[in-house]
Amino acid sequence: MTMYKLIATAAMGLEAIVAKEVQQLGYKTTVENGKIMYEGDEEAIVRSNMWLRTADRVKIVMGEFNVYSFDQLFEQTKALPWDSLLPVDAAFPVSGKSIKSQLYSVPDCQAIVKKAIVEKLKYSYKRNSFLDESGPTYKIEVAIRNDVATLTIDTSGAGLHKRGYRVGQGEAPLKETMAAALVQLTNWRPDRPFHDPFCGSGTIAIEAALIGQNIAPGFNRDFISEEWPIIKKDLWEKVRQEAESAANYDQPLEIYATDIDHKMVEIAKENAIEAGLGELIQFKQMQVKDFTAAHDYGVIVGNPPYGERIGEEEAVETMYREMGEAFEQFPTWSKYIITSHPSFENLYGKPATKKRKLFNGFIRTDYYQYWGTRPPRKDS
Repeated sequence: MTMYKLIATAAMGLEAIVAKEVQQLGYKTTVENGKIMYEGDEEAIVRSNMWLRTADRVKIVMGEFNVYSFDQLFEQTKALPWDSLLPVDAAFPVSGKSIKSQLYSVPDCQAIVKKAIVEKLKYSYKRNSFLDESGPTYKIEVAIRNDVATLTIDTSGAGLHKRGYRVGQGEAPLKETMAAALVQLTNWRPDRPFHDPFCGSGTIAIEAALIGQNIAPGFNRDFISEEWPIIKKDLWEKVRQEAESAANYDQPLEIYATDIDHKMVEIAKENAIEAGLGELIQFKQMQVKDFTAAHDYGVIVGNPPYGERIGEEEAVETMYREMGEAFEQFPTWSKYIITSHPSFENLYGKPATKKRKLFNGFIRTDYYQYWGTRPPRKDS
């Protein structure tokens, strides 16, 4: 097994959660804005893709160096050991970005990196003619920031938020990775009730069920690195079997998902069935003001409308007031609401116990946390 320098990319504000997940897999981490760095072998690549709930992608770092000219970019790229990963028939599209750097033309940077890798592979594989690129795909990125170039290869393919269960969605769906993070930021445990009163396409409730039964988020999808010769097929099989063994399908769950829109409730049901969780989540059309609960000490996680569209603000503000009044009747429940509305606490009727800044896509939001009363301690 070869050791690789790996990066798990993360949405702004989720770095600590992704780092914790990587650490739980057994790897030591270093955290920077938007990325968690660690070292691991081929099994680390497979396990990271299979198990990271809140990361966006897992990438291999091929090299990092200062760069001030196109000649430097070409020579230092060519010097990297591309032949250790890429076979002679590898397809390797190159994407790029450049921020605050002398080499600011992204198309030129991409073309130079591509040419340098071609030259390296032709030399390594003793080819005089062109490379046909008919084999497995290796998505390469050249990212230049403050004159430092980082060259990476994506091991995930489609972003890790694509779990494979979304057959339908609404206008502004919450990413599965963000939904998983919202659940992980609560005090919910699988033996307590869970309710999403703005379920939309069901993402938060489905992610809670996956967490509750310890089902690997990547279990029902494919990854681009499954086609790579350096990662043996039986390693993927082994990690999938381990994930199957780790799942606790017998864990009973009490998860409710409601929404004012009956069409979204039907879409959410379909998505839950696709995820294999159709029997575990109870769906219902309901307004948040009608919230009720039969049990104590539950957890609410909600992603309500933010009121950012013209004409929506008044209705949203009324709904926030009604939400506060409805939830106040259940003091043992903990409530967690994500919104970008600047006056949420005033409208809801009380200040949050705690709030955390998160980015839902490109929207800056706050995650308002209202902690319920603690259950009485059982006599030991």
